Amino acid sequence: MRRILLSGLILILTGCSSINTVDARVTSNDQYKAINSSLFDNKWIHGGSDCKTNTDPAIEVFRYGQASYILRQNKCLNFEAPFIYVLFGDDKVVVLDTGATENAQEFPLYKTIKSLIEEQSTIDGKSNRELLVIHSHSHSDHYSGDAQFEDHPNTTLVEPHSDAVTKFFIFNENSEFTLELGGRELTIIATPGHQEEAISVYDSQTKWLLTGDTFYPGYVYVKNWHAYKNSIAKLASFSKANEVSAVLGAHIEMTNTAGEYYPIGTTYQPNEASLVLMAEDLAALNIQLQQSKEENKIIFTKFIVAPMNAFQKTLSNIARWFTQ
Repeated sequence: MRRILLSGLILILTGCSSINTVDARVTSNDQYKAINSSLFDNKWIHGGSDCKTNTDPAIEVFRYGQASYILRQNKCLNFEAPFIYVLFGDDKVVVLDTGATENAQEFPLYKTIKSLIEEQSTIDGKSNRELLVIHSHSHSDHYSGDAQFEDHPNTTLVEPHSDAVTKFFIFNENSEFTLELGGRELTIIATPGHQEEAISVYDSQTKWLLTGDTFYPGYVYVKNWHAYKNSIAKLASFSKANEVSAVLGAHIEMTNTAGEYYPIGTTYQPNEASLVLMAEDLAALNIQLQQSKEENKIIFTKFIVAPMNAFQKTLSNIARWFTQ
């Protein structure tokens, strides 16, 4: 509970310093809508004006193709409403992040994923897949469901702390690691900046680039500006060298009005922006970051990037201490 409260304080206390602001809003280019039409246009569960009467499930399950799933946590259960990605190979199934709620009765994540594994086995006849749980980074809204995966057979949980991450992902000189799932390959890319252990994941099958809280349609807080600039440059370069059909983060915080976002703690977002960002958006951010001589709040049409202030960084360090 202390870890969750600390992480929440980091986000809530956002008005403690003045920073320069760059407005980089441009006209939206929707030419890629057809590529990801079902994903782009999907209207996710988005909380309720009265959560006491909200009847949406704790977990929304969105199936993409035959072996990829996106799960979203109900905002009435936790305002963060993180997205969780489940990717099936012949031998392994990867779960990226475990949500913001520990209680399995309120948030039956393990049970939901086990049902997906059973369903997938009936589709392709593959059984005995290893379940591998990894994290986009070590903020509590991305690992609170970890306890549900402990002590289960054929399950590997990579805990969200630096020792476990660096031991499991043996990054090469390009800060990349190849994870083979059996007929499906993931590229794990170290992308610190928002948080020290942050990673992004490229899926060879869907061509998705999964960026956690490093890059998503929302208000992105940056702890280490220099590291973040390097990480975005790395992702922009990777996206130029590899086909990227969609860039998918861990939250939606933007409204469908260009450059506007929902306040932190919002539990009802009826007019959300799309989850989908594109490689062009990464490239635009990279250009702006490389041109900036100092740390600035940068407002784009589909996302906002801003440096943490000193107080927020202190709280972040305290919260991180509990996971190390």
